[in-house]
Amino acid sequence: MSDRTLQAQPLTAFSFAAFGEVIETPGARQIAINRGKCIRHHALATAQVSGPDPSVVISIFSASSYPLPHALDLVERHPLGSQAFYPLGSDPWLVTVCQDENGVPGLPQSFLAAPDQGINIFPNTWHGVLTPLGSACDFLVVDRAGGGENLEEFVIDEPWTIEVAEDLYARFR
Repeated sequence: MSDRTLQAQPLTAFSFAAFGEVIETPGARQIAINRGKCIRHHALATAQVSGPDPSVVISIFSASSYPLPHALDLVERHPLGSQAFYPLGSDPWLVTVCQDENGVPGLPQSFLAAPDQGINIFPNTWHGVLTPLGSACDFLVVDRAGGGENLEEFVIDEPWTIEVAEDLYARFR
């Protein structure tokens, strides 16, 4: 493993807390609705928006799959709002985030998310693009619309290589 290779870790609420929220039903407040025929897993994440004329929108993004190992060469951030992603497929996916270091992304951290785990990335957090593994995947996305500049991209000149241990990958399939 070179000094520019990262090993993806399992996505947990604890390990991801500095970057956002993990969207998953275990441990969530459950409310019976529709005469007891439906369970609402309540308030799994909180959308955050600011800037001119902000509104929260719901979209579906269709993302192509990526092979492993993954070459991380682009990250982005959204200074005016959080961005939530929930996969609509059945394969695991990579989540890569970086702390900000004086306006540029710092050391990346990579997580392997199970097919039933989503994330809500805090505003202004550097993150990789949607990275489904196995097959292409649609994602339900909740993010900000409105005026102002809400996208910054950063091209990584010397890409990072992200690997996933076979035993970890097998646990999520």
